[in-house]
Amino acid sequence: MAARPFPHEWRAIIERRVALWSRLPAADRLELLRHILVFLDEKRFEGCGGMAITDEVRLTIAAQACLLLLHRETDYFPALRSILVYPDEYVAPAAEQHESGIVVEDHEPRAGESWAEGSLVLSWRDVMEESADGENGENVVLHEFAHQVDDEWGLSSAEPHEQPEGGAREWARAFREAFARHKRLVEGGRETAIDPYGATDEAEFFAVVTETFFGQPANLRIAEPELYRQWSKFFRLDPVSWGGDRSDDIGRERLIDDGIEAETLTDDFPSGGGELLGEG
Repeated sequence: MAARPFPHEWRAIIERRVALWSRLPAADRLELLRHILVFLDEKRFEGCGGMAITDEVRLTIAAQACLLLLHRETDYFPALRSILVYPDEYVAPAAEQHESGIVVEDHEPRAGESWAEGSLVLSWRDVMEESADGENGENVVLHEFAHQVDDEWGLSSAEPHEQPEGGAREWARAFREAFARHKRLVEGGRETAIDPYGATDEAEFFAVVTETFFGQPANLRIAEPELYRQWSKFFRLDPVSWGGDRSDDIGRERLIDDGIEAETLTDDFPSGGGELLGEG
């Protein structure tokens, strides 16, 4: 599937809709396109609330979800079968337990949610708005698919699964210490580089740090250098090195009618993989 030609009109949609695309090195773009082909073949999209599923919807979501797969030896979100898309925020049941032990049931608007087995839900309006701005640190697609990664690897748990390159204990220690710092800052009313929503619990902390890692990587590296190092090691990417818009790069990549092919890359134009922040 990944060897199939990538339609030019599909690539145009990604270029138009996904701001992060323009920051990617050429080799990463080509790998991303291959991942998108497999992702679209494996996952089912369903429209809810009158939402029509078009190529634009599927590609905008798939392109950002597959950023989390670059350079990693992993399946394509193995527990996920379908992506449900609403035109706008949707209302979902919510329960809140007070200190007295009383549980109050209510309904709340949501832009997205991820379920450990089977499905993921997104608001198309939020997807469009946040996909168009790759530098504000908020991205509902990255957030919800980060939950899928977390469910697969147990990254927000006290005992994360051992990663192919090792380092589970180091990850757990860095994660635990950074989460505790974040909670103290939020509870103290301090400004943080990471969305305050991350203080909700460890799973939400993982998801919002992932948003910041891709959307505001320099801020994350300054505020939490060890956390940035751990995210770079796990995702095998260094978004700080991507710099600004690469959409004008010429001669670095090309798509040909019978497939995708990369031009030879020079040393001053690295891909996102390989050696990161002194780590092998």
